[in-house]
Amino acid sequence: MSPFDSWGLFMAFLALLCCPGSGKEAFEKPTWTKQLVVESGRSQVINCSASCTQPENSGLETTVSKKLLKEGAQWKLYEVNVSQDTILLCYFTCSGRQEIKRFNISVFSPPKQVLLTLQPTFVTVGTWFTIECRVPSVAPFETLTITLLRGSEILYNETLRGTTPSPQEAIVTHNTTALRKDGHHNFTCQAKMDLQSRGGHLIHRVSDPQVLEVYEPFQDSQMAIIIAVVSVLLFLFVASVLLCFVLGEHWRQRRTGSYMVQAVQRRLRSAANAGAISFASLNRNTWT
Repeated sequence: MSPFDSWGLFMAFLALLCCPGSGKEAFEKPTWTKQLVVESGRSQVINCSASCTQPENSGLETTVSKKLLKEGAQWKLYEVNVSQDTILLCYFTCSGRQEIKRFNISVFSPPKQVLLTLQPTFVTVGTWFTIECRVPSVAPFETLTITLLRGSEILYNETLRGTTPSPQEAIVTHNTTALRKDGHHNFTCQAKMDLQSRGGHLIHRVSDPQVLEVYEPFQDSQMAIIIAVVSVLLFLFVASVLLCFVLGEHWRQRRTGSYMVQAVQRRLRSAANAGAISFASLNRNTWT
């Protein structure tokens, strides 16, 4: 088939889509359409097969590069390199009637990495913190839903909008206040790309879990009170020990001092008695 014939076929197909009345004469059989998804950077194999056993001619009309892999009496197998959304037209002629199969190709870049950050990671109960989820190099955005979770509880859910001709980074942020229970659960980010309406499947990726450290002020107040009470009790205990020691030393010194006075008094009395006895003996000797 010459390039002019191919161009004429493509224009006739467009006429079928825009003007069904004129297309009915050119194509007696309704056009068959199939949705396909192709990951960016990969090729797609297309089976272009006829509905009759001996088609007069057949082929694949496309604006992208193609390569004929195999062929049989009723079919041809092509490999096409797709870098963006496009339409492929598989045509064949059976008994003088031209028929077309249409392939709607959607190119996608799946979420291969999901990154979750908490800022800050150490917060006080009741204060604000930010949850940010980033999914690098994804497309199309309108098929991507990002969900932020605390444990199994959904905190925030967003389906992105807008068309993205090339892969871009998807970013979702959510600000919330810290709760006491936040410190007992892991935070995760879940990215889902739903390609089912385009002939694909559901792609699911989850980030690594992140932990939030929650600081409770009233616990520190209680701890401060406990420390103060223990410090006072310890001070009183040490003071009482020191007081007992001082009083004991004072009492011991007083007892020791009274014993020494009594000993001196006893010695003086003994000496006085001894002197009196000696004087009496001397007087007796004198008179004798």
